[in-house]
Amino acid sequence: MIVIALVVLAHPGSAHLESFKIVDPAMAPGLKPGQTVSVDRAMRSPGLGRIIVFNPPAAAMTPGAGCGARTQGAGHRAACDKDASAKSNAILIKRVVGLPGDVISIVDGHVIRNGSREPDASIRACGGPNCNFPKAITVPAGEYYVLGDNRAASDDSRFWGPVPRAWIIGTVVG
Repeated sequence: MIVIALVVLAHPGSAHLESFKIVDPAMAPGLKPGQTVSVDRAMRSPGLGRIIVFNPPAAAMTPGAGCGARTQGAGHRAACDKDASAKSNAILIKRVVGLPGDVISIVDGHVIRNGSREPDASIRACGGPNCNFPKAITVPAGEYYVLGDNRAASDDSRFWGPVPRAWIIGTVVG
């Protein structure tokens, strides 16, 4: 799981920009621990492939809480398509791999979106049961499916479900 800490830095000329510091390797190799990113708080409807900062479901912060659907997530053939809890106060950063209405499955860490494998040059190889969810799920309306680029080291939507738009803090812009 990648947790980021708010760094108080002023961005002259933009009231919407804030800086966040990466503290975990879940977004490597693109974003590394210690790196600081700028996030535009006005950009809360991200496009496919964008990196977002958001509040995850409380289940993401509770070991073993898992998916809101008992037959999905860790140990099952389908990734999670229903969050298990209310919004937490934690802040995470992940890449958007599925938009509302998209049909998603994951094979060897690679996203199959609407029947086609997505380009994923930015991800680290992933193997094992937490990288394979071949049974397709549909991303609910108003929600986004997010994964870490370092799939083997990331706790993400596969395990605790999609992120409602209302929980998105902003989109990484630099």
